[in-house]
Amino acid sequence: MLRSLYSGISGLRSHQTMLDVTGNNIANVNTTAFKASATQFQDTLSQLTEAAGGATATTGGTNPAQVGLGVQVAGISTNFAQGSAQSTGKTTDLMISGDGFFITSLGGESLYTRAGSFNFDSAGRLVSPDGAIVQGWGAVNGVVNAGGPVSNITLPVGAIVPAVRSLSATFTGNLPADSPVGESLVRTVDVYDDLGNSRTVSLTFTRTGQPGADGWIVSNTNDDAAQTLQLTAEVDAQGKATGNFTSLNNLTVDEIAMDLSALKGFAGLPTVAGNTDDGSAAGTLNSYTLGADGTLIGLFSNGEQQAIGRIALATFVNPGGLEKAGSSAYRATFNSGGAELGTPGAAGLGSLTSGALEMSNVDLSQEFTNLIVAQRGFQANARIITTSDEVLQELTNLKR
Repeated sequence: MLRSLYSGISGLRSHQTMLDVTGNNIANVNTTAFKASATQFQDTLSQLTEAAGGATATTGGTNPAQVGLGVQVAGISTNFAQGSAQSTGKTTDLMISGDGFFITSLGGESLYTRAGSFNFDSAGRLVSPDGAIVQGWGAVNGVVNAGGPVSNITLPVGAIVPAVRSLSATFTGNLPADSPVGESLVRTVDVYDDLGNSRTVSLTFTRTGQPGADGWIVSNTNDDAAQTLQLTAEVDAQGKATGNFTSLNNLTVDEIAMDLSALKGFAGLPTVAGNTDDGSAAGTLNSYTLGADGTLIGLFSNGEQQAIGRIALATFVNPGGLEKAGSSAYRATFNSGGAELGTPGAAGLGSLTSGALEMSNVDLSQEFTNLIVAQRGFQANARIITTSDEVLQELTNLKR
């Protein structure tokens, strides 16, 4: 039989594969984070009809004569170039800007994906549309241990952040230097005990004009015994007031340190006010946000913000070695290498964008061109078969 007949058959098979790959790319033009594939061809074995001859003193060397036996698919590669961003406004939609894959767990198997269209299920777990659970690190008391083993990212619905006892408070602003002697300003600040009970602590600022102690006396009556502190107006070398105080020691009220170091003493501004530096009542989880580093931050009813967990990303030495597992997911193979985990934004890993998705990186103009090339290649190889058939027919007709 003619070798060209089988060469044509191999060409049909190879170009059919190219058509299949191109058609799949076009079908997934709107698939979230889809990565286009490309087909590479290579020739098959060649039959040696005449070996190469070496040069001698009287004759020149000759090249080998070989007849090719067709074409075959060398491989189908995946293009992991970044796709365009599509804004969705949905908090749980995540896009990786740069390298990396989300880690998911489906039926106990670790899978990897670039498609960040996630939701929370009834158990509070962050999942993909096919039910794969997104993996990361949980937080303990707001602290994420990013070096430990990964687990399910879970939104703790109904979580309670405990109350924090107030240990200090700060008074800032201005005590008016032009106030008459004896005038008093009362300022209060809310503090919390160990159970989150709120109470009010008040300080009284009284203007004094005592010789050598022109300024204000700070007093409180919250304790069993009243406490006082003298704030003396500071003067420079020429005896002029600077607007500062020289005695700014902390005043302790009910075991709470009152920081007075930021107070000023200029005229006409009675703006002194107090606020707590720490301490809060207990709070329940109201909502959440997702940061660029993958941190899931809970917003609680008491105004506190606390890390709940952090999404992990994986990278591979050879991403092209990953095996497509369906549902826009991949699984690791021997040639991809093991997954190297890290936090978004770390060296070698991209950052996360909430409220956006990565679009397919299929280039339609290129794919339609490939479609034409594959079609013409298939057509040309079919012509090889028909031509070879006509030659065989002529051979069988020689007997007539």
